[in-house]
Amino acid sequence: MPRPYPLTKLPISFLLHALFSAAMLFAIPAFGQKEDLSATEAKYKMALQLIDLYYLDTVSNEKLTEAAIKAMLKELDPHSTYIAKKDVKKTNEPLEGSFEGVGINYQIVRDTFTIMSVVVDGPSYKAGLLGGDRILKIDGVDINGKTTGENSLITGLRGKKGTVVSLTILRNPDKQWLDFRVERDKIPIHSVDVAYMADKETGYIKLNRFSANTLKEFRKSFEDLKEAGMQNLILDIRGNSGGYLNAAIDLCDEFLKKGQTIVSTRGRHSPELKYTAHGRGKYEEGRLIVMIDEGSASASEIFAGAIQDHDRGVIAGRRSYGKGLVQKPYYLPDGSMMRLTTARYYTPSGRCIQKPFNEGAERYFKEIAHRSLKGEFVHPDSIQFPDSLRFATTAGRLVYGGGGILPDVFIPVDSAMLTSLFKETSKANLFNECALTYLESRRTALRIQYPDASDFVKSFEPDSSFYGELLSLVGNKEIKMTERSIQLSEAALKNQLKATIARDLYGQQAYFRVIEEHDPWVMKVMEMMSSKTIFSDLGEK
Repeated sequence: MPRPYPLTKLPISFLLHALFSAAMLFAIPAFGQKEDLSATEAKYKMALQLIDLYYLDTVSNEKLTEAAIKAMLKELDPHSTYIAKKDVKKTNEPLEGSFEGVGINYQIVRDTFTIMSVVVDGPSYKAGLLGGDRILKIDGVDINGKTTGENSLITGLRGKKGTVVSLTILRNPDKQWLDFRVERDKIPIHSVDVAYMADKETGYIKLNRFSANTLKEFRKSFEDLKEAGMQNLILDIRGNSGGYLNAAIDLCDEFLKKGQTIVSTRGRHSPELKYTAHGRGKYEEGRLIVMIDEGSASASEIFAGAIQDHDRGVIAGRRSYGKGLVQKPYYLPDGSMMRLTTARYYTPSGRCIQKPFNEGAERYFKEIAHRSLKGEFVHPDSIQFPDSLRFATTAGRLVYGGGGILPDVFIPVDSAMLTSLFKETSKANLFNECALTYLESRRTALRIQYPDASDFVKSFEPDSSFYGELLSLVGNKEIKMTERSIQLSEAALKNQLKATIARDLYGQQAYFRVIEEHDPWVMKVMEMMSSKTIFSDLGEK
């Protein structure tokens, strides 16, 4: 796309007319217009000219135009959005699969930016940075979480591949100030959090997004698990908020037979489009359980809906988010972007994935909280849909539309994760703080004792004194504790501590390995995998 003219060199009247006209041109094809827009454009242009001529203070017409676009989109639906030029690249990075930077995972601990782990073989890893290092300066400038803010850290660490950033860090236990020069590079953003064998026949893959690299990463994990003897698969897309439509379609194609519908889209200016499987998948046979929850949205719901409607696998968990609107990106002349809703997604049986949004954006975005209040996370009977929203799967099983994907097997939220003690401890960042203190004098010894992440996951357990340190931190923060809450939360607190240490020592995969191996959901799903009844309902012989 040609570079736009500098805004400062254009007359205001020309700029406003051009910007608004171009926005309309990009967003709505000419053949779809059913009314003359000239009167609307003239009204908008005149309002801005009157403000420019007579308003008591100087105003930015560019900012007013951005505000007008945002207000217009809010009138449409909750997911049509405006993205300023400066934010376009950052918004797209998670889906494109990489960004350019130094390759660290960090947290703010005691007002200090602290490296939790480094990306293996990334720039920081090669430079010698370690988990637990505190970042004190970037290019000689003091930086901390209390006064400079997180954006300053991100701005300082990210940059073009090949450029160099100087970091001054504090390394415990020796309290050394060390200087590092780190050459920035492309940093991958992985779709697969973790993949491992849950038992001799069952593989487990956790997918956090549907990005440009999702299919490639999934296939690599899948092949590794097949070589390890996998016969059955658990695919965990809890908390996966979606991503690229094509990534979801490609993943569905790994499981569905040739010609089976994956998803269809329909909109006022968009004729119905059907996407079907090509039959090139490597897992069209074999037991499959897909785990979803209220955080599974958009592309995740497309995938789960297709698997459920064709009786290809069992959907387990809680009702998904209910985001089934198609957004297309339209770039405006200044490099900013509108993501405009153009159609709705429908599952193969004809269910509309999108939940209602006619009561306004505020109510819409609080809908998950309302589900929790009415008990939906604990009692499946609290979910009720009218008969008009009934649909049937290929095998004739009853499924419902009306917003989100209802699981075949309901799994309530883990009560230990609901206690205020666990939630407040996590919110106060105390797991990170406690793990960091524990590792200051033990990091090297633990790496020697457990040279491999698998050894650590299998054998390490936080001792009572370590757990006591966490409870002491909780008490110092004046977080309410009772004997009952401690009893209910103990296993979850200890497991979260272990997972945090695993991440600091071995990286993100080790963290998720600890979390999922002790997750009651995963344990429940493992029991389901051996059930004859559940899979016979899908037509399994």
